[in-house]
Amino acid sequence: MNKAEVLEHLRAAKAAHINWVQRAKLLVQGFEVSEDAIPVNSTQCRFGQWFYSDGQKLNACRNNPQEAMAEIEQLHFKLHDIYLNIFKIYYETEKKGFFSKLLFGTKKKVTEQEKNAAKMFFEEMEKVSQKLVEELNRMERRIVAVTDEDLAALV
Repeated sequence: MNKAEVLEHLRAAKAAHINWVQRAKLLVQGFEVSEDAIPVNSTQCRFGQWFYSDGQKLNACRNNPQEAMAEIEQLHFKLHDIYLNIFKIYYETEKKGFFSKLLFGTKKKVTEQEKNAAKMFFEEMEKVSQKLVEELNRMERRIVAVTDEDLAALV
């Protein structure tokens, strides 16, 4: 992969993250959103799929500190943890199987108190999302600064 492709994939992952947050916002605002449109599991969203595949190759980039990748991962986990609280408000959940962490739910009637709680969770989610996007922007700047040859050797 060349630098342009790496940047394209990073930007697509960032856009996927922003869209995921926007779908959560629509849910909290009362719009119908299918539960599978906002994956609860951090490895099932499009950003997580990129991060745990092509994104991991950026760990070897000399000007992309491993602490930055760890920070991105922690922020991503935190977002999904916060979203799980919102998911539980809007969907009846049941676990499928002893070892499964997948949640399947059906839409439920939400009280005003629950709606207010969901809004508070979403406000926290937005703050964490903003930090994640800032980290991704820093990563993008670091990738731009690397020579094409150095980056090609890594990915």
